[in-house]
Amino acid sequence: MTKHRIYTMSVASVYPHYITKAEKKGRTKSEVDEIICWLTGYSQEGLEAQLEKHADFETFFAEAPQLNPSRALIKGVVCGVRVEEIEEPTMREIRYLDKLIDELAKGKAMEKILRK
Repeated sequence: MTKHRIYTMSVASVYPHYITKAEKKGRTKSEVDEIICWLTGYSQEGLEAQLEKHADFETFFAEAPQLNPSRALIKGVVCGVRVEEIEEPTMREIRYLDKLIDELAKGKAMEKILRK
């Protein structure tokens, strides 16, 4: 079975779209970064290093320092699929990130997005 093409896309190529989506709704780049760091355990410097080296999504999540255990609380639909029902681990991580960015763009409070 061939991998979905999102696995081989660089996070750096999608990252500006996350920022644009958030900023269109009055949110900030720093909030996007906070979400990514919360989900993956990357520091700001670690995130920037991954973006600079154009890590693909598969590598980005494989090298994540500490995937947040609270990410299992992320529920809902992204791209017509329930994130909690995605069986493939890397795809589930990607969709968790998509869901969190969607919640940010919809105006949800950071405390709720970060499952505090």
